[in-house]
Amino acid sequence: MAKRVYCTYFDHNYIARGLALFHSLQQHAPGSRLWVLCLSEPCYRALIALNLPNLVPCRLGDFEAADPQVAATKPTRSTIEYYFTCSPAWKLHVLANEPDAEWVTYLDSDLFFFASPEPIYDEMKGASFGIIPHHFTRRIAFRQRFGTYNVGWVSVRNCEEGIAALRWWRERCIEWCFDYVDVEGDRFADQRYLDRLPRLFPNVRIIENLGANLAPWNMAEREMEWRDGALLIDSKYNLLFFHFHGVQRVGDYYFNSHRVFRAPFPSIMRAHVYEPYVAALAAAEAKVAPMLAGDRVEIVRNWAVGSRVDHLLNIFRRLRTVVLRWLDVVTRRAIAVPREPAR
Repeated sequence: MAKRVYCTYFDHNYIARGLALFHSLQQHAPGSRLWVLCLSEPCYRALIALNLPNLVPCRLGDFEAADPQVAATKPTRSTIEYYFTCSPAWKLHVLANEPDAEWVTYLDSDLFFFASPEPIYDEMKGASFGIIPHHFTRRIAFRQRFGTYNVGWVSVRNCEEGIAALRWWRERCIEWCFDYVDVEGDRFADQRYLDRLPRLFPNVRIIENLGANLAPWNMAEREMEWRDGALLIDSKYNLLFFHFHGVQRVGDYYFNSHRVFRAPFPSIMRAHVYEPYVAALAAAEAKVAPMLAGDRVEIVRNWAVGSRVDHLLNIFRRLRTVVLRWLDVVTRRAIAVPREPAR
């Protein structure tokens, strides 16, 4: 099997998600190396203390020292916008440190694998770059303005064309990477740039396997059944990985973002997708909690640096999200946190 390397980033607020991702990857693609850009010092200390095989932590400061052009954008971007700016540059950094890798793939830290990603690589044979569509449902087609493709999984082959595409993406994010759709409507954070890649670079493969990146924004129009120990989608695709965007813990419950995306939450989804993920999160939280004692956990605030109108629009979006999540709470669309048995 060709050497495949993965990378992601998160801070101590998202470390449980990152560890759940790592362990699911090790289960279904054993021996795969995952590089983690640690966005906070407590995150870096915890991962160093865990000393997990095949997990390579990197301090944010060390990455910034290696790429001062990216670091120079930091004062002009909000926290989350700066993280988005880092996405392609972080992949390029990993490629430079993994010269023997054939593929380097960026993964969002809120992904979780349920099967081997091998079918994706089969689909990318002969390609230099691999991207996955959102597949927005018709009810939320307006979200297409945020990009046709999702940054959750982005693969680059270690070849001249793949690296050229990655460098182009990095340059665009350094120029402009803000958390709102720009006036021209063809840019949004690091994500909307992916729309241009298939036109600019001939060997970009659009991954069509519906078992890759199943998410609240695309599952409503899919048929799902549990067969032979696997979740089958549209009678054809096994679930490879799910994108748990917007999962939040409130007290003893985890709440999903399905209502935000007008998606159902059927029992098959609860039992075979969310309950295994919640168990993995709870196990990871229990593991790292002693290491993060005293480190205040904060939600990354998504305030854009831009015009007053952009600022107000972002406030409105956040308030809308809070209200929708509150509705999830009051309607009890939740999964209880697994507890250890009484001793």
